[in-house]
Amino acid sequence: MSRETNRRTRPSVLRIRTAVVAAGLGASMVLGAGAAFAAGTAATGTTTAASTTAGAVAAQAQAQAKAAAAAKAATVAKQAAAKQAAAKQAAAKKAAAKKAVAKKAAPKKAAAWVKPVSKYTLSASYNQGGAMWSHKHSGQDFAVPTGTPVKAAGSGTVVKAGPNGGGDGPAYGNAIVVKHSNGKYSQYAHLSKINVNVGSKVSAGQVIAKSGNTGNSSGPHLHFEIRTTPSYGSALNPMAFLRTVGVTI
Repeated sequence: MSRETNRRTRPSVLRIRTAVVAAGLGASMVLGAGAAFAAGTAATGTTTAASTTAGAVAAQAQAQAKAAAAAKAATVAKQAAAKQAAAKQAAAKKAAAKKAVAKKAAPKKAAAWVKPVSKYTLSASYNQGGAMWSHKHSGQDFAVPTGTPVKAAGSGTVVKAGPNGGGDGPAYGNAIVVKHSNGKYSQYAHLSKINVNVGSKVSAGQVIAKSGNTGNSSGPHLHFEIRTTPSYGSALNPMAFLRTVGVTI
């Protein structure tokens, strides 16, 4: 080959090599760009997955915290309710105990009228006839041993007290007459002992004498009358009167 030909050929070879090198560089760039894209895509996927997992964990933690807070609130509310119920029950017991103590301590209301003797046997009754009396019997007799406490049937003021029936006659023996606020009078006769004087204030149930066998008496007993005046002859049925004031003989 001639030198001329050789000169012409060398530039062509150089051009071919340059082209090949350029092509190779282009391919490398293309492959590099593809690898870089793939790497970027993989990184993005990893980041997204990590973000999703972190979000799920955070949501779960939040839900657990919320459930724990609700459970704690429920426990606190239950404890508060139990404490309130216990306090209410304690207050009710305290009030009941206080009421019981007050009721026990409260003084009992005194009865307005009572029986003149506690233990007795009924003997001669009101308006009963017999040889013992010039007229029909003017009261109710309570057969009791001598010395039995005799009580004022109701509160009032003593207007008669002493022997000779307190002025009503020897048949009554030792006797007492009490005037009551309702205008009635009670009489207690055949007494062995008198504990009060004329003008004494007495209360219902107060012991005013001891029973006996004085005067016109066939045995120890209490002769009891209810009168409309302090004197003999104004007697009422004592049993019927006592029933009207709530006393049952």
